[in-house]
Amino acid sequence: MGEPVIIDGASGQEEFAALYRDLHRHPELSFAEERTASIVARTLAGLGYEVLTGIGRTGVVGVLRRGEGPTVLVRADMDGLPVEEATGLPYASTARGTDPAGNEVPVMHACGHDVHVTCLLGAARALAGDPGWSGTLLLVGQPAEEVGSGAKAMVADGLYDRVGTPDVVLGQHVGPLPAGMIGLHPGPAFATSDSLTITLHGRGGHGSRPESCVDPVVMAASLVMRLQGIVAREVAGADTAVVTVGVLRAGTKVNIIPGTAELQVNVRSYDEEVRQRVLAAIERITLAEAQASGAPRPPEIVHTDTFPVVVNDPDASARTAAALAGVFGPAAVVDAGAVTGSEDVGEFATAAGAPCVYWILGGADPAAFAGAVGAAGMVRAMEGIPSNHSPLYAPVIEPTLDNGIAALVAAAKAWLGASA
Repeated sequence: MGEPVIIDGASGQEEFAALYRDLHRHPELSFAEERTASIVARTLAGLGYEVLTGIGRTGVVGVLRRGEGPTVLVRADMDGLPVEEATGLPYASTARGTDPAGNEVPVMHACGHDVHVTCLLGAARALAGDPGWSGTLLLVGQPAEEVGSGAKAMVADGLYDRVGTPDVVLGQHVGPLPAGMIGLHPGPAFATSDSLTITLHGRGGHGSRPESCVDPVVMAASLVMRLQGIVAREVAGADTAVVTVGVLRAGTKVNIIPGTAELQVNVRSYDEEVRQRVLAAIERITLAEAQASGAPRPPEIVHTDTFPVVVNDPDASARTAAALAGVFGPAAVVDAGAVTGSEDVGEFATAAGAPCVYWILGGADPAAFAGAVGAAGMVRAMEGIPSNHSPLYAPVIEPTLDNGIAALVAAAKAWLGASA
């Protein structure tokens, strides 16, 4: 895998860029972040942090205590995605991993968690060398964000019993805003995500005799189209929801009608009442479609995972935004609105009873936004840029890393106490 890059007290801009490239080249799937966790632990220990490892399987926490004062948790997620990288970059990933089903899959940092880890370690160095604060700093390298389980696993493994309970939870996610901009939305900021697996049961047989079969492929095709009507016709115009059928599997040969078809469905929402309405509609329509098709048995609907809505505390957001504006300028810190992406960082805040502040770190080449006017122009510019989860996703290294480090430092210091 190659010798990992380790940051120390003398590291400069080029060392952080080298660390980022190293992490990007060696991504690991959820709960398999052994190499990444080792880099985080070794770096934090070398900077003078007390380090705890193996929390929630592969989670890492660095603790720096400086007397009386608030306890501030700063979090970065560490896992990659089962995506084949297509950026063509010299540091592109060729890594392989094993998914939960035991299949070998390509792995890529297609969501920017390599940026998050690099910025966390950069902030760790800056804050360790800054004598101007007091309190307790908790730097968390979290596993398994992509499956919505890592934060919950760390909390369940006694995270706060070991290091103390934070007074605030802070973090950032790189995204397709121009590098140099920060997007911070108070209130519900990242959507709830629900994933479901639906298995439709038909009656298989020879493709030449469809009258003797119940075709689950036709059933699935009809269901996909019917599900798209939920948002269009059952969700109010002032509410928000997204229903996506991301996987449809059925059949093994062109002249065989299979016995089953599988759909994997994802739902995004911000409001619990809307969420329950959409989930109920999916179940109602699925059962009705199977019955209308003469299915020999009811479908199976399994709820596989959930990301809770991330709610940025309004007062805490205002306090943090002021600190960020002091670094980047007021014009660079914007309310980019709620996003329909999902995150599990809120689990740390909920478990602690603490406010959460989580923002978007611009990571796109500012040149791509040249000539963009207003919010509509920004949105149009973003449509042409590969975004998170794309095999082409590649944030610009600089100034993204410098900005991400500076943002975490400023936000943490806005909450830590002043040293005597």
